[in-house]
Amino acid sequence: MVLDEVLRGGVYLVNGYDKGGTMKNLLNGKLENYKPLREIVFEALREAIINGQLKAGERLMEVQLAEEMGVSRTPVREAIRKLELEGFVVMVPRKGAYVADLSTKDIADVFEIRSALEALAAALACERITEEELEELERLLIKVADCVAAEDLEALIVVDTQFHDVLYRASRNDRLVQIINNLREQIQRFRTTSLGTPGRMRETLEEHKQLVEAITARNVELARRLAQEHIENAENRMMEAIREEMRASSSPKNKRGG
Repeated sequence: MVLDEVLRGGVYLVNGYDKGGTMKNLLNGKLENYKPLREIVFEALREAIINGQLKAGERLMEVQLAEEMGVSRTPVREAIRKLELEGFVVMVPRKGAYVADLSTKDIADVFEIRSALEALAAALACERITEEELEELERLLIKVADCVAAEDLEALIVVDTQFHDVLYRASRNDRLVQIINNLREQIQRFRTTSLGTPGRMRETLEEHKQLVEAITARNVELARRLAQEHIENAENRMMEAIREEMRASSSPKNKRGG
């Protein structure tokens, strides 16, 4: 049975570090969806790319991924093909499949759009947000503070997503929410990298506090500016991380292979 097959097996190493348990957990969490196995594997791999478990430039080994997930190679192969179609994976002739790199152009394009959309959402929220939603934002601020104090990046990513979702909903503009949701996967991938840079977690907390204060005061222009600056700061951190990766990969030590 598929369930038995997925739950069976041990922990495997990919590219020198252990991800078996985590990858298996991603897969197991989706088994109740009653979808074809290839779709479940696809969603698990896509989630691993978005949350940074599978990093840009990392090779995807069919055999090892299949063993990690406790499935045959066929659904893994089909999932990788679909990931390629969606731009998450690139196929290199005679080498195989790799997680697609994040180019500075890709990052700039997405953040440029997101900055404008978030600013609009914040401005609209000033005029349309309910008291219940303001209370929800205050509760989420407490959770953000807890995540920062505990240095819990994984939990912060979840809470940060919830925080922005409340702002989107408070805009009362379904089309705006739909457009933002179309960028959700790219945004989530960038959010993981940006929040993981030194000091960004605490900066995010302070920026969220200021934004909630502006929205509570119904200060449209201030909320618009703070939302835009918040996204621009995230972009700057993302660019820093990418440049650091580029410097590390081009260093003489790495070129010598040790």
